[in-house]
Amino acid sequence: MDEYSECSVDEIAEKYIEGTPEIGTVGVHVDDTNRLMRAPEVIAGSNNEDSTLTEGTVHYDVRFDAIAPTAVHDAASQDVIRLIINVEVQTAFNPGYPLTKRAIYYCSRMISAQHGPIFQRSEYGKIRKVYSIWVCTKPSDEFQNTLTRYSICPEQLIGNVTEKSENYDLMSVVTICLGKPDSENYTGILKFLDVLLSSSRAATEKKKILEEEFGVAMSEELESEVLTMCNLSQGVRAEGREEGRKEGINIGEIGMLVQLVRDGDLKPERAAEKAKMTVEEFKKIMANYPLQAV
Repeated sequence: MDEYSECSVDEIAEKYIEGTPEIGTVGVHVDDTNRLMRAPEVIAGSNNEDSTLTEGTVHYDVRFDAIAPTAVHDAASQDVIRLIINVEVQTAFNPGYPLTKRAIYYCSRMISAQHGPIFQRSEYGKIRKVYSIWVCTKPSDEFQNTLTRYSICPEQLIGNVTEKSENYDLMSVVTICLGKPDSENYTGILKFLDVLLSSSRAATEKKKILEEEFGVAMSEELESEVLTMCNLSQGVRAEGREEGRKEGINIGEIGMLVQLVRDGDLKPERAAEKAKMTVEEFKKIMANYPLQAV
């Protein structure tokens, strides 16, 4: 994201993310999202049921608000520039439709859902820019170890006129497609996420790479979470009967689902559906999941 190109990870986490990220609780489709929007200052989800009759239940994996680091103020509204950011982890790269179209739909929903809580009637100048970032763990061969951004940009057809970018640069889709280590692009964020989300690397190997190559300070809590992820992925691969689960599907997401159920924010039946398991299988994993997991 260009807005954060000059910032460190610590700066982004400590200064620019607003509130608590919503994890698996906000619906994507129209019936969900509009009724879940609250005050203009904050977007928050309080219900995870979707009453849309023509579409299945779909939730954002993670969604949060952020402030643009430049803290530039719009001359007309005098408001700090704010962004809405969605992050998805996707294992099925070819689920029967173009994944990029789904990502653009998510962006469109995050923009249209701002009508009411963010802007009224014709106050279109208040629309916030949205990002949908997709981490693809099992992409097709030609997409492996690639990072692509899709954005709106002007094309001068007749004449030469300049429009302020904040008036059209309102949505961006980013695809982060992981791949095998034997590639020249296997570096930076591609290697970092591949190591972090790997279902085959041992916890000690992950810890060593994250510390030595990426400077991740391994606190006791973070080290425990890395170990939990490794143990969980091994358990899911051992017990999994569905093809997707044999590939270690949604390993990180299962931990989030477990915590949401424990906190009373999600029903076990819905969590099991999201994890592509039976309720009994999910409850078995949940019973063995450490209490300190997130």
